[in-house]
Amino acid sequence: AKCVDIALSSCTDVAYTQTMYPNFLDQKSREVIEYSSEYILISVLHNLLQGECNPDLRLLGCSVLAPQCEKDKVIKPCRHVCENLKKNCLPAFDAIDMAWPYFLDCDRFFAGEEEGCFDPLAKLRGEVEVEEDLPSDLPATFIQFKHHSYSQMVSTLKKTASKCSHIATTYSIGRSFEGKDLFVIEFSTKPGHHELLKPEFKYIGNMHGNEVVGKELLIYLAQYLCSEYLLGNPRIQTLINNTRIHLLPSLNPDGYELAAEEGAGYNGWVIGRQTAQNLDLNRNFPDLTSEAYRRAGIRGARLDHIPIPQSYWWGKVAPETKAVMKWLRSIPFVLSASLHGGELVVTYPYDYSRHPMEEKMFSPTPDEKMFKMLAKTYADAHPVISDRSELRCGGNFVKRGGIINGAEWYSFTGGMADFNYLHTNCFEVTVEVGCEKFPLQEELFTIWHENRDALLNYMEMVHRGIKGIVSDKFGNPIKNARISVRGIQHDVTTAADGDYWRLLPPGTYIISAQAVGYSRVMKRVTLPAKMKRAGRVDFVLRPVEAWPNKLLRRSMEDMYDPYDPLELFDPHAQHGQPEARGGSPPGREKPWWWSYFSSLDLHKPLWLLKQ
Repeated sequence: AKCVDIALSSCTDVAYTQTMYPNFLDQKSREVIEYSSEYILISVLHNLLQGECNPDLRLLGCSVLAPQCEKDKVIKPCRHVCENLKKNCLPAFDAIDMAWPYFLDCDRFFAGEEEGCFDPLAKLRGEVEVEEDLPSDLPATFIQFKHHSYSQMVSTLKKTASKCSHIATTYSIGRSFEGKDLFVIEFSTKPGHHELLKPEFKYIGNMHGNEVVGKELLIYLAQYLCSEYLLGNPRIQTLINNTRIHLLPSLNPDGYELAAEEGAGYNGWVIGRQTAQNLDLNRNFPDLTSEAYRRAGIRGARLDHIPIPQSYWWGKVAPETKAVMKWLRSIPFVLSASLHGGELVVTYPYDYSRHPMEEKMFSPTPDEKMFKMLAKTYADAHPVISDRSELRCGGNFVKRGGIINGAEWYSFTGGMADFNYLHTNCFEVTVEVGCEKFPLQEELFTIWHENRDALLNYMEMVHRGIKGIVSDKFGNPIKNARISVRGIQHDVTTAADGDYWRLLPPGTYIISAQAVGYSRVMKRVTLPAKMKRAGRVDFVLRPVEAWPNKLLRRSMEDMYDPYDPLELFDPHAQHGQPEARGGSPPGREKPWWWSYFSSLDLHKPLWLLKQ
């Protein structure tokens, strides 16, 4: 047998170019493989599993059906890759009542590293692409101002975290539809851990795949924070020592790949904007703004921590969207910005108009003053946004100071900024960083210098307002206590350690803390105009014997359904159809996915049916 070129359409993106017949299943030709149930399965898995574990499973299947061949010798895929994938993906098969495919038997068709094996997912993790060699004597502050492919981005983030391992780490919040990790680089004095009273901040870039400037800015910002911290820059050291910073450069890496095929300089408004599922991520979040408007007229109703309506899950929810929502639930973020492209302006919530038929209508949140202050912070530090000339990119917003209420610019529903504000404690603005969505590489250096100080100034705003700890008389922290500000119909809640952060502009406020089973405590607080750090306001709550049974004062545990759809939602369920009870008896009724194999007369995959 000899090595031959891979000619299987579902396996063209593997990290190698040649295979050998017969394969591990003793299938003796390309034609035999293409008409097999095993090949049909890996071709449709992305549909069956709604994007979960793909393309990982497809690439793993290709490594068995079309194994790597070098020098007329077949190399088996690595067993540990199969075992890890099975551990993570078996629940997805269980959810659609499908057995684990026999040809992905980790013991039978895979090899240990000591036997010599290859990782079929290495290319997916960005570990194969060869990077250009850079001189070894480069200064510590060197940043390469270029467009980064997905694998180059991952490599740069990992190298940066390794260089500053005592203050940085990388992690993934989930996977894109096509299986790419949504990588975050974090900066903190205790990477990977929330620290008491240290606020959590995030930047998100590349939500629309063809708006690439935000992605590059966050890659440059990560390198800048690392190198400046090591050089002893007092501003950067103060920021990292007192803040936990999360940078997610690319929320839509699948869309970016499509846009990158067009190349830099292509100022496209459509290609690559959406995900591989053809979804606009900034229209894919739950519409909580409509519910907030409905509640606004109800006395005592709160416009915060609004639960996700069940009806939302009946639609198509991108895995990228779900990853962000779970991320928001897991970390008590205080402040955020999403970096977009196509204009030069800073917008703030609400993004959805008070009257749905009004496309441009000023629609403020209860925190209008704070949001304007946040937006102005970025705009005023940006030399072009703050330029008074109207004959430039973003010139339409000069008379507004380079900022605008989102719904007043144009109204849309399902936005990420509104969701942050109405479902969590986090305040988020949207920064449109330039009129050209995919600029030429030589423009990136200038764009970085225009945005660097604005990015830093905005991060420092996470330390405005008040912070503190809510505890009982014994010093035990009280989780999910509500912090209310008189006159502002929007509460924040305490984190697991009882700590909280409440962004507020300068002024005098009546602040109260309350929790189920405890009496309310109120304090008067004054924040001077020149105060640039959060004032410390702690609360000690005393237990009460009877708690008024008011719906809007219930604890956060009760705010979410105990069967949390975000945690337990089955994206494979046939919504709107009654589920069969007691399972499908063999021979009587086949699972819904059986129709995918209807073209096979003799060799239907009975091995996929659970007995």
